Amino acid sequence: MNATAIPNFPARSPEPFSKVLTKSLLVLLLGVSITCINASFIHVFSKHQILYLNPRYILFIHLVLNDMIQVMLSVILFVIRYTIYKIKFSICSIIILITLFATENTPLNVACMAIECYIAICLPLHHSGICTIKKTFILIGLIWVTSMSVVLPDLFVTLAMQPLDFLHSSMVCHKTNIFPNPILVKKSSIIHSVLLVIIWFAIFYTYFRILFTARAASKDSKKARNTIILHGFQVLLYMAKYVGPQLQDVIQQHFLVNYFDSMFAFYIIVHILPRSISPIIYGVRDETLRKYLKRNMLCKCSFTKDRRQSWR
Repeated sequence: MNATAIPNFPARSPEPFSKVLTKSLLVLLLGVSITCINASFIHVFSKHQILYLNPRYILFIHLVLNDMIQVMLSVILFVIRYTIYKIKFSICSIIILITLFATENTPLNVACMAIECYIAICLPLHHSGICTIKKTFILIGLIWVTSMSVVLPDLFVTLAMQPLDFLHSSMVCHKTNIFPNPILVKKSSIIHSVLLVIIWFAIFYTYFRILFTARAASKDSKKARNTIILHGFQVLLYMAKYVGPQLQDVIQQHFLVNYFDSMFAFYIIVHILPRSISPIIYGVRDETLRKYLKRNMLCKCSFTKDRRQSWR
């Protein structure tokens, strides 16, 4: 398993320019759309105290920020691979590191949100004491420390073992080119396997506990149970990144004729689609967020209408 920032497309695509342009515009459109949606959540979150003083929404916004970082850098890498082809090691390593931090953060954040949901439903009397603002920020700090401890050793090993010519060279920007040592690939596979076991244990444990509680509880508990299911589906999509190289090998063996189209579909499904699920889970299903989001949209529409009338 190996989390990558973008599928390992060949350095120079043999596809016609019109097709490359269409794919690039589609990726840009999806990236901008997801970023704008997530930015609206951040704006609403920052404007209302009931949101930014709630641990649940703090974790959600942290997830949204990671999604924005991942989408923006993934789109940048996609465009670079189709246009510039190669960039300096120093620039590429910075982009890859930040993308990998966000990649590692996301499933950990989802697991923490599932646990918070479990505490709110199954341990409501202890929720205010366990899920405090201070503890939430400490938890976010631990998520970042965990992600950095997984990624940064690869950089240190590469800097120590690779010659200076490699560090000053230009390359196709991909994780396997930045960290070429095969030992690092095995190390990442072991660490990701352990983390995924822990994350899935948290998802399943919280789901079944909420399921048992929801049998004799209110409608809100059933809604929380459905949210846990969506968390599990989201983590499942994130897991596809970790088995990316294996999936790419399968695509190359069975879809050789339409290899580039298959890899593009793989990129959209694995790297773009999961970033659009968070707004669905919380923006559409969460009543509090939906209420403030609608209020914000109505205020903007009213302001735009008044401004147009003033110009007449």
